[in-house]
Amino acid sequence: MKPILSLSTCWCSPRHQDGYRMLEEMAKLGFEYVELSHGIRITLVPGILKAVEEGVIKVASLHNFCPLPTGVMQAAPNLFEPSADDPREHDQWLRHTKRTIDFAAQVQAKVVVCHLGSVKFFWFSPARALDKFAEAHAGQSLMEDPAYRALLEKSLGKLRHRMGPFWERTQASVREILGYAAEKGVKLGLENREAFTELPLDADYPAFLESLPPGAAAGYWHDTGHAKIKEDAGLLHHREHLQKLAARTIGFHLHDVDTTGKDHQPVGSGQIDFKMVSEFWRPEHLLTLELSPRVKVEGVISSKARIEELIQSK
Repeated sequence: MKPILSLSTCWCSPRHQDGYRMLEEMAKLGFEYVELSHGIRITLVPGILKAVEEGVIKVASLHNFCPLPTGVMQAAPNLFEPSADDPREHDQWLRHTKRTIDFAAQVQAKVVVCHLGSVKFFWFSPARALDKFAEAHAGQSLMEDPAYRALLEKSLGKLRHRMGPFWERTQASVREILGYAAEKGVKLGLENREAFTELPLDADYPAFLESLPPGAAAGYWHDTGHAKIKEDAGLLHHREHLQKLAARTIGFHLHDVDTTGKDHQPVGSGQIDFKMVSEFWRPEHLLTLELSPRVKVEGVISSKARIEELIQSK
């Protein structure tokens, strides 16, 4: 048994009007599985269902929200957040997350990848100061600068001081949806994020996952690009982070990060050590190439070949 390798529709959904043709294109590149990402417009759904029914391709995972809410025409994974203090937004998050789970069950997908909200600031987010520092010191190793380390510590303090209610709402929202996911035979993939104010904070992931009920229909979903961005910012150590969460990991988003910090690049074209990452792959894992729509077909094919090579070498 080997990990399932799929291609995310985020690579091609913006330029397709027919879901059948979209999945047909991906199948012709040699993919047996896809992830239906958060850019799936409702108009693509009939073709997707037809392609799945005919066996053109299989669906390994979905990314919340999928399909997009009616009237939303572009990717919007943070349209509604589980951390929101507005009960109406929470209700919409719950409604559309259940809708995604229903769709996952319909296409026999195993996992729904979820974002878990963020901390909101009324005026000045501490992320701004970090961004400005990084822009002013582009190309430099930030963690070697004592001024940056001091700023980072101060910013993390502000974030933790503010995050309490947001984090409590996120955890309550996750627990609220777990039973529904279990009933449908779907697991939630709780994804690490790249933005400073997004939840959970990376250091909080192990305790968060341990706090979930035994046998909960959820696990950790590791995004390589997000982890690299956080590593460069001094917020985690990539290998150590993977080690801490290995027992609860269920899948990966695979994409590279170039020297400018741009992610969703072809595997092997940037800075990420995918051989190291592959040490944490297990046979039951889902591996998803999550590439930018700007990546050429050649980049998709080379990424697929590189990951397959690493799978075979295990």
